[in-house]
Formats: sequence, C-alpha cells, structure tokens
Amino acid sequence: MKATTILGLRKNGKVAIGCDGQVTTGETIMKYRARKIRKMYNDRILVGFAGATADALTLFERFETKLEEFRGNVPRSVIELAKDWRQDKILRRLEAFLAILDREHSYIVSGAGDVVEPDDGIVAIGSGGPYALAAARALMKYTDLSPREIVEESIKIAARICIYTNSEIFIEEL
Repeated sequence: MKATTILGLRKNGKVAIGCDGQVTTGETIMKYRARKIRKMYNDRILVGFAGATADALTLFERFETKLEEFRGNVPRSVIELAKDWRQDKILRRLEAFLAILDREHSYIVSGAGDVVEPDDGIVAIGSGGPYALAAARALMKYTDLSPREIVEESIKIAARICIYTNSEIFIEEL
C-alpha cells in the first residue's frame, strides 16, 4: 500500500503540514481518509510520510526514538535516523519518505537515507508532491494566505492533477 501527498511549510513563525487521505494499492484506492501526518515530541514537531505505509510507520517510531534520545534536537535526530536507515539491513529496504518540520527546520528524509533541507523551507513528498510544491511556491510568493491555507489550497490543486491524490485533507499546525 502506498500513501501519497504530503506538503509542509513555514511562514511568519507558523508551521503547517498537510496530507491527502488517499491510500492506494497499484491502481486501486484502498482508503479515502488516511491520516499520514502527526505531531511529535510534545507537539513541537510535525512529521508526515509518503510511500509504503508499514515502512513509514516503522520510520515514525524510529524517529520518535531519536527525538527522545536527543531531547528534541531535530537536526541531530534527522541525521541519526538517516545514518541508521543507510546502515541497517532491514531499514535499507524500506520504501518511504518522511517530511519533518519544526519552527526552525524543514527536512525530507528519503528512502535511500538521504537528508534534504530545502532552501525555501517547503517540503513536499509523494506522488502529488511536485504539484503541491509548485502551487505552494506560487501561493507563498503571490498571496498573503496563512501556512494552513497555503497547504490546503496546494493539496487541492495537486488533487486535481494527480490521480493518486484526493481532496480529503488533514492539516496539523504549530
């Protein structure tokens, strides 16, 4: 099973992450209202996943463990998760991406254990990620919408383009 579109961003001291609700297996929609985002570490960090659901949930748990180990230090926790991901024989086979944000950082951790911190602070993963990213960049530049509104509108745009993205949207904010 695959989960699809996640978009997160920071703007004016606020942080939002959103996901569509669709989960697919091949060309079949298995679920319409899946929640693929959550708050972590005393509600100070937002995390979302795209890819194989069981793999992503494993990574959620590993990341939570790293956050506890490094007392909420997001950059350190992300790097240590990526190291484990690349070195562990089981983790290396996981097919998932994580989008991780707090008030100061935005990261994408890839299935290969790579860590990317986008220059503009916008993270987008999954099938509809590129469409949501393009929409978010335009809305950030040309509107005064809040982060929540940008995330919602961007995922709605992606849902009109990507067949693996729906408009059942969940959003979390800091």
